[in-house]
Amino acid sequence: MVDLRPLRSLHSFQLLKEMLRRWWGLELAIADAKGYVADHADGKIFPSQNEFCRQALFSKEGFRRCNESVRILGDKLRTGRAGPDTASSSNAFVHECHLGFDVVASPIWVRGELLGFLFTGGSWHEEPTVGGRTELLRKVREFASMETESATEQAAAVPRLSDGELERLRDLIAYGAAEIAKVVSARAPVIEAVEAPSHPFTEMVGSSVAMREVAKLLQKIVRSESTVLIHGESGTGKELVARAIHYHGPRAKNAFVVQNCSAFNDNLLESALFGHVRGSFTGAVKDQKGLFEVADNGTFFLDEIGDMSAALQVKLLRVLQEGTFTPVGGTKPIKVDVRIVAASHKDLQGMVARREFREDLYYRVNVLKIVLPPLRDRVTDIPVLANFFLKKHWKPPAGGARTEPPLLCDATLDAMVRYHWPGNIRELENETERMLVLGGDGGDIGPELLSPRIRAGAPEAAVPARPAPALTGTLREVMEGVEAEVILQGLIRTHWNKSQLAKELGISRSYLIQKCTQYGLERKE
Repeated sequence: MVDLRPLRSLHSFQLLKEMLRRWWGLELAIADAKGYVADHADGKIFPSQNEFCRQALFSKEGFRRCNESVRILGDKLRTGRAGPDTASSSNAFVHECHLGFDVVASPIWVRGELLGFLFTGGSWHEEPTVGGRTELLRKVREFASMETESATEQAAAVPRLSDGELERLRDLIAYGAAEIAKVVSARAPVIEAVEAPSHPFTEMVGSSVAMREVAKLLQKIVRSESTVLIHGESGTGKELVARAIHYHGPRAKNAFVVQNCSAFNDNLLESALFGHVRGSFTGAVKDQKGLFEVADNGTFFLDEIGDMSAALQVKLLRVLQEGTFTPVGGTKPIKVDVRIVAASHKDLQGMVARREFREDLYYRVNVLKIVLPPLRDRVTDIPVLANFFLKKHWKPPAGGARTEPPLLCDATLDAMVRYHWPGNIRELENETERMLVLGGDGGDIGPELLSPRIRAGAPEAAVPARPAPALTGTLREVMEGVEAEVILQGLIRTHWNKSQLAKELGISRSYLIQKCTQYGLERKE
């Protein structure tokens, strides 16, 4: 029989373990074919974040009952492999333990032999009835003392999974079991590397899960001619995305025109958008084409459309509905064929509710919507973005020996990753250029060249809480997103000591370096 205990040090196992803890407060475990838990054989007990499970595992009778539940699960797996009544399409079972909590497990099959199974437990996917809670307390009191009031509080803290989350958990457990089976089959702890994501939008830098979602959406949008609304904080790259839509779309050979709607007052903006005829106002000494006419057969990017006045919103709506407009002071309408890409950092839907933005115009521009994440929500992209801007702004000094841009020291990168970047990518680019000006002629860039606000970091209250990685996209994309963040946080914790981190993660240093390269975390030694 294969000893499954060493497999707990596999990178895939450790990664999955970290994911379950972070997202649902659950613990991952592995058992052999007879249902003996590997951790228990080593004298280790790791209960999920569930006080009832903790009380059970740390009492003699409760511990016996928990292990009996696992052994019963092992019997089911041996006799039913993937029975349709208990298994999902992902080959992961949902079993009820002696306390009534969900246990999700997936068998580890190698050449037709059940070597063991991966499992986690201690959650609810259906809210228990009053009778169910009473029965739970009765069972717990058979091996531990617990007051009714305390039990009520602890029941409220039991991890709860929606149907979608439960299905995602089944997929993850099945994935982990398949990875272990692959390693055992090969008789060596080797894990296949996941190919780095790719997309045609080379002007967009970053491979975080959030940016891969944006790229995936863009690949569909660029093939259409529909109006697009881009929403995101200032500095997140809205114009860059608009350019990608144009230059990768069917109008790429025609004009791409940009106008910021907050740059002019009403009169000047109206003239800029629609043009004017001679004598229409003081200073109009000749006919002037508007930007809509310039953008005919091309793309018109209207930035900060939320700052447009109500009067101009009416005229813009007419262009979108009829494809015609009348220049200032003119009488003859002009017909154009223009694709509109609008952008705003404001909540246009909220503005509609407050009657600050026309509802009919909102629905006209919000045909296809792209939401750009702030930089604080794509932390794993900061190193690769910083290196990109270093190369973009660095100029070799005249007569200097250095032919490559300087590198960011570990401490510099640590400070940049911890900072919350309220100005997003624009602020990051400006900071990188500033450091190059101040220290680009010397050696690598140390933290002393960072602006004081970045060295000091933001006050705790000012740093927005970062949500857990989104459970969207394919299983591979979800795994990659969490893997990148786990590696990044580990690098920060170990001060970029790859040897130490590789040992902690249970992987080889070469494999860690490969992953750092894939996620833009590579560093030249």
